[in-house]
Amino acid sequence: VGGIMSVKAFELVPAVEREQVMGEKVRINIECIECCGKHLYLGTNDCFIHHFLLEEHTTAKGKLAYNAQKLLHKYLGLKKPVAELKAASALERLIVLCDSNITVVDMVTLESVPTGGTKLRGVTAFCINENPVTGDAFCVEMAVVLARRRAVQICTVHEDRVQMLKEVTTPEQPCALSLDGYNICLALSTQYMILNYSTGASQDLFPYDCEERKPIVKRIGREEFLLAAPGGLGMFANAEGISQRAPVSWSESVIAAAVCFPYVVALDEGFVTVHSMLDQQLKQTLSFRDGHLLQDFEGKVVLASSKAVYILVPLPLERQIQDLLASHRVEEALTLTEAAQRNIPKEKYQILHKRILQQAGFIQFGQLQFLEAKEHFRKGQLDVRELISLYPLLLPTSSSFTRCHPPLHEFADLNHLTQGDQEKVQRFKHFLISYLHEVRSCDSANGFREDVDTALLKLYAETGHESLLDLLASENACLLADSAPWLEKHHKYFALGLLYHYNGQDSAALQMWIKIVDGDLQDSTRPDLFEYVVDFLSFCSNLDLVWRHADWALQKDQKIGVQIFTRRPTSDENTGQLNSDDVITYLQKHSQALLLYLEYLVLEKRLQKEKYHTHLAVLYAERVLSLISRPSATDDQLSAARQKLQRLLKESHLYRVQLLLGKIQDSELLLLERATLHGKSEEHDKALHILVHQLKDSAAAEEYCSWASASHDQSYRQNLFHQLLSVYLDPDVPGGAQTVAAVDLLNRNAEVFDAVRVLKLLPEEWSLPLLRPFLCGALRASVHARCTSQVAVGLARAQNLQLHHDR
Repeated sequence: VGGIMSVKAFELVPAVEREQVMGEKVRINIECIECCGKHLYLGTNDCFIHHFLLEEHTTAKGKLAYNAQKLLHKYLGLKKPVAELKAASALERLIVLCDSNITVVDMVTLESVPTGGTKLRGVTAFCINENPVTGDAFCVEMAVVLARRRAVQICTVHEDRVQMLKEVTTPEQPCALSLDGYNICLALSTQYMILNYSTGASQDLFPYDCEERKPIVKRIGREEFLLAAPGGLGMFANAEGISQRAPVSWSESVIAAAVCFPYVVALDEGFVTVHSMLDQQLKQTLSFRDGHLLQDFEGKVVLASSKAVYILVPLPLERQIQDLLASHRVEEALTLTEAAQRNIPKEKYQILHKRILQQAGFIQFGQLQFLEAKEHFRKGQLDVRELISLYPLLLPTSSSFTRCHPPLHEFADLNHLTQGDQEKVQRFKHFLISYLHEVRSCDSANGFREDVDTALLKLYAETGHESLLDLLASENACLLADSAPWLEKHHKYFALGLLYHYNGQDSAALQMWIKIVDGDLQDSTRPDLFEYVVDFLSFCSNLDLVWRHADWALQKDQKIGVQIFTRRPTSDENTGQLNSDDVITYLQKHSQALLLYLEYLVLEKRLQKEKYHTHLAVLYAERVLSLISRPSATDDQLSAARQKLQRLLKESHLYRVQLLLGKIQDSELLLLERATLHGKSEEHDKALHILVHQLKDSAAAEEYCSWASASHDQSYRQNLFHQLLSVYLDPDVPGGAQTVAAVDLLNRNAEVFDAVRVLKLLPEEWSLPLLRPFLCGALRASVHARCTSQVAVGLARAQNLQLHHDR
């Protein structure tokens, strides 16, 4: 006996030796076998039944072996071969087919047991119903085929009688049959069919020539049968005649078949073949000459030649699975694992299944099949540190992790896997990055988050991955002691600063970033690092750090550096907030920053404090005076500076007017600003005198009146415009009265003036057409006012009348 295999699923173990069956007799052959528990029965061609007790034991090498003890042999007295034996253990009977007759013998004594009822003679085949329908535990159901009868008889065998229940006619003479519940699967002379003897329904399956080749009809499970089909195929069929599994490929000369889940075992003239029911592939071939019988009994597969008996012992499924994994046949191993679920307790299966998935994942990982590996790691709930430990130095030195034993793979580390191939190294690293990123986004990293995050940081740093900053800027568990040297080694100084900050070491973080900005360290991660540091300081709650580094920032760039103060709250009450007066005092030596900070307080924050407004106005005025005195200053610079000063002087009501007047009093260029300041002091005559007679700007004078009266009532506004008209009409000033300006003022603002007062002021010699727009506007306004008044009076009278009526 020899064998070839792709999986070692079975071992062939001798059970009954030749001498134990025949002794000195040469011509005795085994015709049939039956096994019930430890009891083995053989029927021979000399009309004997032999009864053996099979005892299992384990050899010194750990293999299973059998001892067969012969208990009894009995001659039936018919001088014909014993064709079939079937055990009815509940009745302690053996049903025997010999010389076309069915008899019943005692299982222990092998003595014939008298039975009443139906006598079964002329029988060519019979089978036991392993899925009985009667519900009586103390009877056996069977189907019987009689010679020259196109029929199947359904019988029950009781302890003392045989009873026929039904006869079912068939289209042709049956050759072989199998029974499950009400379903009879038949091999007729030219085809297979399935009959339901309860409903009478039948289903033809496929043609088969029983004369040419022995048919095989084998029940393999509830409502499922295995049949030998043309072309050397083993076909599966259920009670509806449908094949729910793909066929297995046998040889043309198969003479017997058995099932030991998940395998189909077949016997032909020279070999025993083992196919998987899961993927229909040939798994093992055993050389076996003179094969005669092959049957399965409650998971035990018995094989017999004409002279001796063997047991096909299935190897433990776990060992088969490990053998498949050792051959890197991952899919077959997983398929077999899932099939093993029906034979293994649930808790044990779950542990086994997870381990096999993890092993499969590592095999595919080693073959760079990363998608498949990731899926198997996920399903197998792999401790991710098993994977990280393959990458040198990635696990923190403080990690207590040790690899699983027995090991899940045969790899020492990444160097062993890649053999120096750098392209492979990068692929493995990118896979781990992807896998760890997924792991940390779900709950599977719980308990060892530090190991995962630290490994991920190290990978990001050495591969220059863009997600390094995202990791450090978000919630993480990176260990500082391990991560800091790694970031420094790979020149990721900005990231190192982020790590310090996350661990509450803001001072160390700032020192690191300042060194980068100053050029002491080279790291181009953030070209705008200076702005980043300023932003960081503006939100830093540690005021000591802020004051310590503000001077460095202001010396670098006052415009950007001042944002340390302008971007944080100005309230003095909460911790982490700066007092504005302290900041102004601190900024005295940084003039540009001071100006920007005061603009922030006054123009943006709208703080209503006189000292801030006055300080800003003084700085604006000094800036303008400085530009006036500087020959190199451009008109655009001066114009922009004056606009800022003028806007503040007009919009603010808080600055000290006299202080500013004293500042600009001597400048002949700043007449407009002086006029504005006089306006703030209600000195409109001085302001209008400057605008009309010194600046000679009637438009500015008119605009001044509108601005100065903007927050007052109509009467105030009217008086101010009348005052301007009086200035225009004053004949005693140098140049005399300004008639054109006065006419334009009246014609443009007719609605503001009191027409009666104006007419009294105007010289008699002025012509009416000159003032036509003014007079028309005044008349229209007067008529409109009169009409409006009359409407108001009418409404009041109506209301008064209604009130009298109501009373």
